[in-house]
Amino acid sequence: MSIQPVPAFEPPYVMAVFSNVRTSDDSGYPEVLSRMNEIVRENPGFLGYESARTPGGLGITVAYFRDHESLTAWRTDLEHQAAMKHGRAHWYESYTLHVATVERSHGFARNG
Repeated sequence: MSIQPVPAFEPPYVMAVFSNVRTSDDSGYPEVLSRMNEIVRENPGFLGYESARTPGGLGITVAYFRDHESLTAWRTDLEHQAAMKHGRAHWYESYTLHVATVERSHGFARNG
């Protein structure tokens, strides 16, 4: 499998940057993450996401949405809200969320 960044989209669009440090409690996390991936993909304005974790434990997920309404639909989804509440109680030591409108976007890929 080739590792590729999410492609550049036609601006404007919205991105949500979720930076976090996890606790040692992993109970149920993989299952909830899988379900959240299913739910967000049902959102017609969801464009994709990228996620990485440093060896030191800082995780960063950047999710892309066509518009603020699509992001709001994701934020207000009842299952997502329950997962966020559980995450604050069990899975995260700390986190920040940054939301921005992307005004410019381009990409590059080496051929061959």
